[in-house]
Amino acid sequence: MTQIENLSSLSDINGKWVNRAMNKTPYRRIILDMDSSESPVYGEQERSAYNGHFGCTCFHPLFCFNQFGDCEGAMLRPGNVHSADRWEELLEPIVHRYKHEKISRYFRGDAAFAKPEIYEYLEGKGFLYAIRIPANEILYMKIQHLLTRPVGHSKENPIVWYDYFIYQAASWTRPRRVVTGVEWHEGELFPRVGFIVTNMCKARRYCTLLQWQRNCRAMDNRRQVCSELDPALMQTFHFKSGQAMAVCSGL
Repeated sequence: MTQIENLSSLSDINGKWVNRAMNKTPYRRIILDMDSSESPVYGEQERSAYNGHFGCTCFHPLFCFNQFGDCEGAMLRPGNVHSADRWEELLEPIVHRYKHEKISRYFRGDAAFAKPEIYEYLEGKGFLYAIRIPANEILYMKIQHLLTRPVGHSKENPIVWYDYFIYQAASWTRPRRVVTGVEWHEGELFPRVGFIVTNMCKARRYCTLLQWQRNCRAMDNRRQVCSELDPALMQTFHFKSGQAMAVCSGL
């Protein structure tokens, strides 16, 4: 079982199962969700390590699911690696699996996958993506007009505003579109703000992609359940005078 060819065959089993399932499933697009999780250990297993984020000694596996809940791929990694470590090694066989399918291709990820090499890889493979990016001072300057507390809003439902702008980080080779969501909740002094980088040019596309809450963060149900959504996930998206604005009943 430790021979390289046998390990490769074992790794291919999951892909073959997914292929059989997808052959019986009508679909016009594939949406890939990538995220990491923890696998706690209680002994001295080789390559296990303490992970400060999860607060335990564990392995740190990487997963990729599709919108139907199928596990497209998984990779067991040491407990102390970065969340996006070896992302391409896991993603490349999955991308190749759908290479000749005449479908739309999408990718979603949290801020751990906010890396220019990932953006460029997905763009080169024809994927549309929506990836959370960490906030910084420049991003907040772009949305100053959304950070003024609204007057007289409902106590039951938050007021949610959306906007988008073109932004280029120092490590990026070119500018990209960033979508932001600002939530004002009753009783909270500051708004909840989120930023997502995307290569989708039509609001309806990334609105539809992000609003499917049942698919987000499907990998880690204990720590990243769907009730803990990124603030930038959106349910409705309407444009008015060049600015994306919406009021939601809540995520």
